[in-house]
Amino acid sequence: MDMTGKTVLITGASRGIGASAAQIFAAQGANVALLARSADAVEALAAEIGTRALAIEADVSSWEDMEAAVRTCVARFGRLDVLIGNAGVIEPIAPMAASVPAAWGRVIDINLKGVYYGMRAAMPVMEAQGGGTILTVSSGAAHNALEGWSHYCTSKAGAAMLTMCAHKEVAPHGLRAMGLSPGTVATQMQHEIKASGVNPVSQLDWSEHIPADWPARALLWMCGGQADAYLGEEISLRDAGIRKKVGLA
Repeated sequence: MDMTGKTVLITGASRGIGASAAQIFAAQGANVALLARSADAVEALAAEIGTRALAIEADVSSWEDMEAAVRTCVARFGRLDVLIGNAGVIEPIAPMAASVPAAWGRVIDINLKGVYYGMRAAMPVMEAQGGGTILTVSSGAAHNALEGWSHYCTSKAGAAMLTMCAHKEVAPHGLRAMGLSPGTVATQMQHEIKASGVNPVSQLDWSEHIPADWPARALLWMCGGQADAYLGEEISLRDAGIRKKVGLA
């Protein structure tokens, strides 16, 4: 898909799905704003991509950071066409009875409130320019309870519902919103899950996880008209039919 002249803001862009999405969108001609708390990592990735990439150090759990990040992105590239709410954490994995309330709440701040802050900052810009796409990286955990993951499952379920709400509100203004459930992906998060030894996901062999470029390529496909049938919904890469449409093996 030709993304020349389009601008994409990706949260959690320092590694994994976010970094892969940055490379794939840039390869299709897009300007990419790379947002993460790890300034060195996104600056290195931006340098690798070139002049169409902008590194932004920001914390998605801060409304002020997200509002400023969108302003910085628009000031540099003149517009914002795609927001990818990808930033997410799962640690510390723990049963609720032994969980640390502040740490539990921090996951909600990043995985749920961070998605809202990104949408809240981007929507007025997209509405003013007459269009845009909002994509949320979801998880099977949004729909299936797992031991030790109460914070993660709850935050992802909330983000999935938030994305459906967004669709109801922005579709009349010409905006598009939907979610992507990638399945288990070979990223740093899977190392953290494996180390926890908690619930069946930690027992999966590494070979069962898909590469990070698969969801990245799905996100690119979701920006086109072929994905319009799924607006307001959540696309799952566990679905063989979806993988075929995206062009994944």
